[in-house]
Order: sequence, then C-alpha cells, then structure tokens
Amino acid sequence: MTSYPRGLQDLGGGCYAYLQPDGGWGLSNAGLVVSEGESLLVDTLFDLPRTRDMLAAMRRAEPAAARIGTVVNTHHNGDHCFGNELVEGAELIASTAAAAAMRGEPPSLLLGYLRAAPQLGEVGAYLVRCFGGFAFEGIRQVFPTLTFDGRLERAVGARVVELIEVGPAHTAGDVIVHVPACRTVFTGDVLFVDAHPIMWAGPVGTWIAACERILALDAETVVPGHGPITDARGVRAVRDYLAYVRDEATRRYHAGMPAFEAAADIALTDYASWGDAERIVVNVAAIYRELAGDPTPPDLAGLFGQMARLARR
Repeated sequence: MTSYPRGLQDLGGGCYAYLQPDGGWGLSNAGLVVSEGESLLVDTLFDLPRTRDMLAAMRRAEPAAARIGTVVNTHHNGDHCFGNELVEGAELIASTAAAAAMRGEPPSLLLGYLRAAPQLGEVGAYLVRCFGGFAFEGIRQVFPTLTFDGRLERAVGARVVELIEVGPAHTAGDVIVHVPACRTVFTGDVLFVDAHPIMWAGPVGTWIAACERILALDAETVVPGHGPITDARGVRAVRDYLAYVRDEATRRYHAGMPAFEAAADIALTDYASWGDAERIVVNVAAIYRELAGDPTPPDLAGLFGQMARLARR
C-alpha cells in the first residue's frame, strides 16, 4: 500500500508537501519551497481552518515560512486558493486563465448550494457528501497580483522555481511548479493519484500532453493535487486513464449513445481501486462536447446530478 501520511512531509532540499488524505473532493495537497530565508507556497486550501493548520505546520518546520513571499495558485478551484487571504503580503501568482476563472467561483457559490441542499434531494445529499465538511463562511476571496501565460521563473533564495502553464486540461489555466534542484514537481490537479481525475475543461489531448510534459521533466518526486506522493508511474497511470476514457467515449459517441449512458457503460475494472469513479460522467461529457465541436460551458448542476445518480448505482 502506498504511504499516505497526513500533514507536512519533508521531501529534502528545502521542498515540502502538505497532504490531506484521503484526497477526495476538496482534500487537496499543497507545497512549500524554502531556501536562504525565502519561501514559496504552492496553493492554499479549501477553507480557512485547514489553511491555518497547514501554515502553522510549515512555520514549525521552517522559520522562512513565517513570512511567505510568494504563493502560486495552480488553478482556480477553491480547494487550491480559498485560503489566499491568510498569506498576507505575499505575491500571488496564477495563469491569466486561472485568475479570470476564480471570479466565477466565489465561496458564496458553494455555500449557497450547501444551504439549498435539503431541497435538492439526491443531488443535495451528494453535494453535502462532497463539500459538507468544509467551512465556507467568512472567506474573503483574494485574487492573484501577478498573472502570466506560458512560463515564468521565480528565484527562492538559491532555488529556481519554474511555473509552467499546461492548461487547459483539468481547468482552463492549469499550472505545474517545477523545482529542478530538488527534482520535484507540484502538479496541481493535472494529477489525481488513486482517484479518478475530473475534466472540467479539456480538451483531453491537452491533458495527455500535460502528463507527457511532466514526464519529460524527469522528476524523482511528483506531488499531485490530490492523493499520495508519486513518481513517473503515477503520471503514466493518469495519462493512460485519460487515453482509455477518450477512446471508449469516442466509440460510444459515434455509435450514437448519449453521454450519461456512455459514462455508465464504460468498464472501469482496471481502475476499480480509484476513488470517485462517478467523475467519469464529467469526463465523458467533456469529450462529447469536444467531438461535437460544442463550445458551451459544462452544465455544472446537471453534471453533479448525474454524478449523484451514478454514485448511487
């Protein structure tokens, strides 16, 4: 069984990972890079209590974490940026696309869904299962102070940190964070380990290419957005999953099968140990939109309803 301890893990060379088992909905990972009294944080967490606990653990391990100079948000989903307000005075960096998308997903949106959950039946119960363990009240959304496209480098003491935009994939503006001196890459949600990834944006080919780009970095340590620390094997597993779902969904699309029926029909035997299998609904829907040349944004309410139905099965 893969080791998956909770909390701050020392990766060596001034790199740390902060892990939140079991890596399911909202239980994201983060990272810290320190060198010569300077520090860079990769992502904050879904709510303020969790982010406070993480920052306290980092301060206990590294004096440089008492004043973090830079925060990189790997993408716009709240479990990677809702804690931004707690890193006062830091430069906040994200891709241009991620920064724009943040404005469309305020904490109040999730809070509203949870408050309405008792009236939403099965989908309401599913939303509570996914997000009911987080405290969205009182979060002040803080946006990036610097955005970029493509690639950006930052010096953290003697360490060079490479920010590489690889989206659209999981979301519109995914960024990975590479620390060459540590042979470590923080992938954000380009990687889910031991859980089904979820394709809010796509196209699937870009996501597969993002996995290949991570592999080309030849990192020894890969910290995914969710799940245990991995290496090239974890990257290849996500790449192969995406290719498999793409091929299976494409066959069903050309056979005229509706997207939800296709998602329910695709065998996931090789991925039976991975969590949140109902996310295949979102992945197939994204592939169907791509095949149809449909630029319509995903119907989030409808997709959560379909995931709830498939999870019940």
